[in-house]
Amino acid sequence: MKKAPGPPALGRWSGRRARQIKLTLLVLPFVCLVLLFHYVPLLGWVYAFVDYAPGLALSQMNFAGLKYFEYLFSGISDFSIVIRNTLILSLLKIASMAAPVLLAILISQVRSARYGKFIQTASSIPNFISWVLIYAIFFIFFSSEGGMLNRVLAFFGGGETVNLLGNEDIAWGMQTAISIWKQAGWDAIIYMAAIAGIDQALYDAAAVDGAGELRKIMHVTIPGILPTFFVLFLMAVANILSNGFEQYYVFQNPMVIDRLEVFDTYIYRMGIINSQYSYATAMGMFKSIISIVLLTAANTVSKKVRGESIF
Repeated sequence: MKKAPGPPALGRWSGRRARQIKLTLLVLPFVCLVLLFHYVPLLGWVYAFVDYAPGLALSQMNFAGLKYFEYLFSGISDFSIVIRNTLILSLLKIASMAAPVLLAILISQVRSARYGKFIQTASSIPNFISWVLIYAIFFIFFSSEGGMLNRVLAFFGGGETVNLLGNEDIAWGMQTAISIWKQAGWDAIIYMAAIAGIDQALYDAAAVDGAGELRKIMHVTIPGILPTFFVLFLMAVANILSNGFEQYYVFQNPMVIDRLEVFDTYIYRMGIINSQYSYATAMGMFKSIISIVLLTAANTVSKKVRGESIF
């Protein structure tokens, strides 16, 4: 008895095409959102080359050429200070990327699943607190005007007050420590997912070879999460000029502004507060181009050194 003939190849191809069309329609709204909010605003870069005047059409504005880019590098502006602060704070953040890795490894070594989940939850809670509330918390504890730390020092006979939020000598370290406290627990979740994906047979083989917990971490866990770390490292390098706005904006005060004025806060101050729209646009354009160059360079180095890349 002969088998019934299967569906024709044309029908299979039609079903596959229909599925592809459905998936395309599903992703289309998100593509439109990306285009609308990330690519359409790039048309505003044209204002970096004109003397912007509110109320006038673009055709009525005077063409400025590269005037605002020349002013950017002339040394007259605060650009050098902004570049210094941005690079130092970003490099400190990159250096602190080891903190969530260490936290994830320590949590993975906790024998009690309930205790490990508690630590994971407690350490990730600060990520959901807004920077305004975080500033309020640190102001309550560390301000020189009645902060809890100074009250304790006064109670034990301390004469001088300690102003941790207004000391420019420790401003960079203070902000790095606050960033670690806020984000380490949340970033550790990514590495814990990578650890969970490591083949358990590798740990069993290491145990058979006589490896202890430390050697398992060194030779199994760390190599297993290294690809994830490297992708996040490349993204951090690409965003080295975009190290955040909210944190440094809320923690700025006249005593530390020379250490906490970064690209994003400077662009906001120049563009929104001082109404220097063309100059702020030129700075934003410069930041975007440098970020693209850094990402491309880091990806190229990764492809040549490790044989892997993110695009």
